[in-house]
Amino acid sequence: MFADLSVPGRRPRVLHLTQPVDGGVARVVTDLVRAQLADGLDVTAICPDSALTGQLRQLGAQVRHWRASRSPGASLVGEVRELARLLDDVCPDLVHAHSAKAGLAGRLAVRGRIPTVFQPHAWSFEAVGGTTAALALRWERWAARWASRVVCVSDAERATGVRAGITGRWTVVPNGIDPEHFRPAPAAAVRARLAPLAGLPAQAPLAVCVGRLCRQKGQDVLLRAWSGVLRRVPDARLVLVGDGPDRDRLRAAAPGSVLFAGAVADASPWYQAADLVVLPSRWEGMALAPLEAMACGRPVVVTDVDGARESLPRSFAAPCVVPPEDPRALAETVGALLLDPTLRTSLGDRGRRHVLSLHDVRQTARAVADVYRDLLGTWPAGARACPHRTVIGDAEADRTTQRVEPSEHRESIHS
Repeated sequence: MFADLSVPGRRPRVLHLTQPVDGGVARVVTDLVRAQLADGLDVTAICPDSALTGQLRQLGAQVRHWRASRSPGASLVGEVRELARLLDDVCPDLVHAHSAKAGLAGRLAVRGRIPTVFQPHAWSFEAVGGTTAALALRWERWAARWASRVVCVSDAERATGVRAGITGRWTVVPNGIDPEHFRPAPAAAVRARLAPLAGLPAQAPLAVCVGRLCRQKGQDVLLRAWSGVLRRVPDARLVLVGDGPDRDRLRAAAPGSVLFAGAVADASPWYQAADLVVLPSRWEGMALAPLEAMACGRPVVVTDVDGARESLPRSFAAPCVVPPEDPRALAETVGALLLDPTLRTSLGDRGRRHVLSLHDVRQTARAVADVYRDLLGTWPAGARACPHRTVIGDAEADRTTQRVEPSEHRESIHS
């Protein structure tokens, strides 16, 4: 696929940079690395030491450890300097930075001197408030000049960036999942194999929520709604799959009908075991959980926020989409679906067809390959040089490299 992009004497060298090493961002990085290695690229990943590093090495990628915290702070200057040294060592032809922290450090280290793809996976200024949100937005507007392409996972994510005054060259590439891995299976048989569900009656209505236990994912709203669900469906059970900073607080608020499965390497059995999958997010780029659940033939309930709503077929809006932070509406919708197996089956079948047609991970990989081909095929000769030990605060860029001025990348492109 990339034969026409080969740098003389070697394969194109792509570098994926990420700070999140779990959840949806890690999954997207893993899927892209797998596809790009199969396409013959020379792929390196830079990320904190974690289970993700082992997974990427098993796929055949080179991996470099980057000591970086999840949020910006006093350590940022040192993190950017360390990243600049790693980039010097790898000397990539293209950098693909994933999520806010990698987008911040990566663009500071490279400063537009080689093709740089920034993929927000939900905007940083949506995750915070007050002065912090204003600073995050100001940074995103400024740093857009150092992104050769901004890749959004949904039209809604792109529209949010445009409304916020971020200028850049945009491409929308919806998230994809592997429909051969996430596939339907009999719920009863799967439940029998999941130890946390031991003793659960085979016919007990089961709702599952998969995601990092944090404010973004809204599990606290789901727990506030759960008493309303139990009033309609007294034998219902809820499983929260994942880990995160809100774990202890959520556990303290959960009734006995709620189980905590913790972090899992593969969430597919939990989708297959569920009667219904719930994602009560406060914001999203485009969550993988609804796509994975639908691929497993399970209906989903999501909140009416950018990136979650867009992952569902339009016909799902009435039975499956509720206002964010509205426990009463969430309880009514979850309870009604748990009591209606015929509707659940219909929604599950339609959801599977929707994912197969629009969200196959192979389609996602091809779309990202088109972005790379465009950038590597048109970048000026000599511009794909090493960052040459960029140091944050340096006033001068390396005079031996060429740079495409930001004004050349201001048009908006929706691929």
